[in-house]
Amino acid sequence: MDMKAAFLHGHGGNEVVAVGTRPVPGRPPGHVLVRVRAATVNRVDLYMRDSGAGITHQLPQIMGLDGAGTVEAVDADESLLRPGQPVVLHPGIGCGRCEFCQRGEGVLCVRMSLLGEHRDGTFAEYVSVPAGNVFPMPSGLSFTEAAALGVNHLTAWRMLFAQARLKPWESVLVFGIGGGVSLAALQLAKLAGARVIVTSRDDTKLERSLSMGADHAINGATTDVAKAVMAATGGRGVDVVFENVGAAVWSSAMKSLVRGGRLVTCGATSGDQPPADLRRIFIRQLQILGSTLGDFHEFRDLLGFVERTGLKPVIDSTYPLEQVHAALDRLESGAQFGKVALSIDSAALAP
Repeated sequence: MDMKAAFLHGHGGNEVVAVGTRPVPGRPPGHVLVRVRAATVNRVDLYMRDSGAGITHQLPQIMGLDGAGTVEAVDADESLLRPGQPVVLHPGIGCGRCEFCQRGEGVLCVRMSLLGEHRDGTFAEYVSVPAGNVFPMPSGLSFTEAAALGVNHLTAWRMLFAQARLKPWESVLVFGIGGGVSLAALQLAKLAGARVIVTSRDDTKLERSLSMGADHAINGATTDVAKAVMAATGGRGVDVVFENVGAAVWSSAMKSLVRGGRLVTCGATSGDQPPADLRRIFIRQLQILGSTLGDFHEFRDLLGFVERTGLKPVIDSTYPLEQVHAALDRLESGAQFGKVALSIDSAALAP
């Protein structure tokens, strides 16, 4: 049986992204077949389209990291999941055997296999994943909103609370507000009680972030960010810097930290070789923390937090799967405020 999917058949631009039919994946024992209702577009989808360099994969490959939908088929003795149940997916499949998996840190797995990167992903009507990667969906969310939790909000959760250990009385500077992970950080940090300062080069995005609860907004195109942060904090600096931009903001990020402060990063879209500024690091005793995705227990905690607080991810726009090119263009433009999503309609399933 075939299904509708968006998949890569080469590398380049949107011409290598096709929407057509692919076989419905098999469901080995211990796996769950999920009928995908929504997914979101992430930066790595653009990277996989452009080159996928350094990521082991085979073409054709279905795109997409995150997703939400309903359980289609599951083992008869599965105790936590049932057919028809709304679920959300964790995109990382660990090996279960390396030292990191065995000590419960699957996010550090040396043979991690990610949906949409190393294996077929979620831009399809069905996906098959191990049962451990399937979590009950928080109530009150649409499938589109729930799908957004699996990458951006999980990444922000680990960055803020596991790596940077943000406390309710502390302050955090979030670079690049408007992007999915930065907006997730704003939402999570505010709900946790922290003071949040945001930056963008777009005044409209700054205004929208203030309406969402940001305490201070800085236009990085017209203002010296570090000086503005110091002015906003009485010359002290922030406890935590949250960034995924890299070289373009690194100097400002370092100068914005209080003594003993923590910088946590999950990306380098503007370059991965910033000046180290080692003197500042050791004299001011700063901490530099890297982070990607999150463990299963962190995802469970995040989903519980969403359930209790009523957090709803910000969705910029939603496209049908057939318009995946437009969705990729929207993300690539940088004009989005929140997640660019795909709605996946299973009505056209081929026999």
